[in-house]
Amino acid sequence: MAQKIFKAPDSLRNSDPTGFCPGCGHGIAGRLGFEVLDEMGLLEKSIFVDDVACDSLFMWSMDTDGIITAHGRAIATACGVKRVRQDNPVWAYVGDGATYSIGLQHTIWAAARNENITVVVINNGVFGMTGGQMAPTTLIGQKTTSSPAGRSKERQGEPLDVTKLYTGMDIAYLARGSLDSVANINKTKSYLRKAFEKQMNHEGFSLVEILSPCPTNWGLSPHDAMMRIRNEVQKVYPIGEYIERGVK
Repeated sequence: MAQKIFKAPDSLRNSDPTGFCPGCGHGIAGRLGFEVLDEMGLLEKSIFVDDVACDSLFMWSMDTDGIITAHGRAIATACGVKRVRQDNPVWAYVGDGATYSIGLQHTIWAAARNENITVVVINNGVFGMTGGQMAPTTLIGQKTTSSPAGRSKERQGEPLDVTKLYTGMDIAYLARGSLDSVANINKTKSYLRKAFEKQMNHEGFSLVEILSPCPTNWGLSPHDAMMRIRNEVQKVYPIGEYIERGVK
């Protein structure tokens, strides 16, 4: 039987070392997005819009057209890029802090306008680059640098769930994947492919949230961080497809 040869997507350079922490999920999630675009033959046309946070480290390894934006403004920038480059696949790659906190207005209104872009949100439950502060997605009881006693429902409210936020919105696609296992990584890749297909078919706004580990700020080993996603995080943020235009 012929041996299958695995290689990095052409859109990622192998010459530069990654800047991500050991065990970080960005390397997997970002690769999935670039891999899907490569397989769809959209590499030369794709435009990557990135937030100035941990995900901005892709600027050292990606080999595609891209824009690094101010914190929380990646979705708004992607909307502007898509309006002037309507034939190009445009995707905003952002963290949960930027998307659901400082950039929440763009997250809501881009969906309300059904902007024809794809948004990939990395949900690791903290503000990663700035020291591990509490994010809108931080779980109840989770300790962070800004909630050392753990998040309290009474003091900080419930974690924000984008699937509830978008309930009833007429958007093209909404899904949540996870990186805790090979099976879920493959499912997440299929969600990303569907999101890009929706955009190229001019169906409108699509968002894929990805549950991702942050061992450094969680104070866990890479293995234990993956187990935490499986045993704790997915109970609060179930994975699957939530909205798909034309499918009930």
